[in-house]
Amino acid sequence: MIEGILGRKLGMTQVFDKSGGAHAVTLIEAGPCVVIQVKTSESDGYAAVQLGYGTAKRVNQPMRGHLKKLGDFRYLREFPVDDPGEHKVGEKVGVELFQEGDYVDVAATSKGRGFAGGVRRYGFRGGPKTHGQSDRHRAPGSIGAGTTPGRVLKGLHMAGHMGAERVTVRHLQVMESDPGRGLLFLKGAVPGARNGLVYIRHSAKTIAQVRARRAARPADRRGEAPPEEAPAEAAPPEEAPAAEEQA
Repeated sequence: MIEGILGRKLGMTQVFDKSGGAHAVTLIEAGPCVVIQVKTSESDGYAAVQLGYGTAKRVNQPMRGHLKKLGDFRYLREFPVDDPGEHKVGEKVGVELFQEGDYVDVAATSKGRGFAGGVRRYGFRGGPKTHGQSDRHRAPGSIGAGTTPGRVLKGLHMAGHMGAERVTVRHLQVMESDPGRGLLFLKGAVPGARNGLVYIRHSAKTIAQVRARRAARPADRRGEAPPEEAPAEAAPPEEAPAAEEQA
């Protein structure tokens, strides 16, 4: 089982559940992703598959050789798998990996906000607005002691570059999965701008349920050969009736 796939954030809308309640959802175009490489414990030290997604404008020759003529993919990411032997190069993975009611974790690059002060970046309340403090409304205040330690400690919250960093939102519910259109409806907000790359994987709380659900499917639907039935034992030949003794 592949634990996740790549996708593209399309925007937000709302959907209605069976009881008529409205829910804000994020619409994601998930996949289709193509398996570029299968990694095993024997050859690489861990079990994973490398998926390709998107279309690149230009691909150099070393990367083109790695892609094995499967396509000019813009993004390559690895996902853990239980059994690498179940997957092969060229296999396509899509939205069918998720079902309605599943929970997923979504990671993406947040929107860049440029240079921001402490009030916007960390929620500082600012200085007093009275007692002559006419220019301290959004100031950070003291940043440390004087002689001891005599310097500004590392990691102190101050003004600086805000956003444009990897953010993970956990435990989002799948409201609807549409394999026909390759769309995924996730309840709530997902980080990043429109058309941004998103990294979707099963939540840790639901991986066990997905594995159990997958194990319950017939072997032929999992891509495995059905077990061979044992040949039926031949019935023993009927014994001929004993000849009547002659008088």
